Amino acid sequence: MDTLTSPDRMREMAREFRARGERIGYVPTMGALHEGHLSLIRRSKQVATKTVVSLFVNPAQFAPSEDFQSYPRNPERDAELARLAGADILYAPKLADVYPPGYRTYVAVEGLGTTLEGASRPGHFRGVATVVVKLLNRVAPHIALFGQKDAQQVILIKKMVRDLEMDLEIEICPTVREEDGLAMSSRNAYLTPEQRRAAPVLFRALKRAESAVLKERERSAQRIVGLIRETVAAEPNVILDYAEVVNAATLAPLERIEGSILIPVAARVGATRLIDNVILNVEG
Repeated sequence: MDTLTSPDRMREMAREFRARGERIGYVPTMGALHEGHLSLIRRSKQVATKTVVSLFVNPAQFAPSEDFQSYPRNPERDAELARLAGADILYAPKLADVYPPGYRTYVAVEGLGTTLEGASRPGHFRGVATVVVKLLNRVAPHIALFGQKDAQQVILIKKMVRDLEMDLEIEICPTVREEDGLAMSSRNAYLTPEQRRAAPVLFRALKRAESAVLKERERSAQRIVGLIRETVAAEPNVILDYAEVVNAATLAPLERIEGSILIPVAARVGATRLIDNVILNVEG
């Protein structure tokens, strides 16, 4: 595995790959790699002949009050894990190369970026969309892979790729979970032992909602949200930020459940913010 820090060298390497007829798979990360990231790398090895993993903690998607400075960083460990998973290139650009002095250009996906996570974290998705465009321009992949845990992010990126006529495929891969159902996340490292025991309540709430929709044929979005709130409220260490039932393509809120739906949740566990979701296909 080669490690590149220069954006120009990354672009040269991508051009060399394409000139040789290689198919480039790309896994963007902010580091603190875990099994969720590694599953994306392994999937890329199945659908591409060269796999690029980027490592960049993007300040533009953090609010001033958020955890940019304390976000978990261990680049040596990340590089070794990426290598063992089969990455061909680790692209780790420097902050000054991604956002040089005088940088003023940002990307916003209107509508999709201002609801749910966007409402709770204003400006977050503007930062996400901007850095993803910049990274995609350098890596020039044929396919980029993302995890379903960040469902709103992936929906937004797919829309951005379509609207900007970018020539690549976006693949969503299943959320990877701990044995007790907690979605794997770099921020799980912040949890104390007591908080870690409490955090799986989000998964239990989603499973309860899924059962109500698919087995009990509940079709009221309001009642599904109520079930989630009731389940989470039983765990005093977890404070729910939001639970919604929305269209899985447009993120439009639903009153009656039908078609492809996304049920996203976000909560505070101590000082740590966690998100999760389930996507269901429901007959009318």
